[in-house]
Amino acid sequence: MTDLVAVWEVALSDGVHKIEFEHGTTSGKRVVYVNGKEVIRKEWMFKLVGKETFCVGTAKTKATINIDAVSGFAYEYTLEINGKSLKKYMENRSKTTNTWVLHLDNEDFRVVLEKDTMDVWCNGKKMETAGEFVDDGTETHFSIGNHDCYIKAVSSGKRKEGIIHSLIVDNREIPEISC
Repeated sequence: MTDLVAVWEVALSDGVHKIEFEHGTTSGKRVVYVNGKEVIRKEWMFKLVGKETFCVGTAKTKATINIDAVSGFAYEYTLEINGKSLKKYMENRSKTTNTWVLHLDNEDFRVVLEKDTMDVWCNGKKMETAGEFVDDGTETHFSIGNHDCYIKAVSSGKRKEGIIHSLIVDNREIPEISC
């Protein structure tokens, strides 16, 4: 990877994906890697600007690398996810998902709740869940190994804050991370 010009990390529900881009401005080469695996390779591209579109993750999320000339032989590389700049996508994602990281049985787990669908993901796999109404909200139950887990959804009582989601594992609340 001698022509590596950009590296991004993208957090999706199924995990954090590393995207690398090689751009050979003398050879016209373009290569895209997702998690170290080559997904696009083009040689002898005479047009040095443009875009490369590919999919990332289990849900086949659309990603596009834009290649723009800034001056002379200098180039700018930007990543779009689902048609939005990476920054905008991540800002929007922080509103539509909750993420927790925990350590159980000598193993790290990343749990993601997609608030719009109530899908729960753990280390890249969509979990089997069971929803239940309780006095003060709802609980979405699932298991990690032999650990009982649930995500509790309760109203904040404040319109701007909306619903508060908490992850409970073995009757212990896990703090949320901001991603």
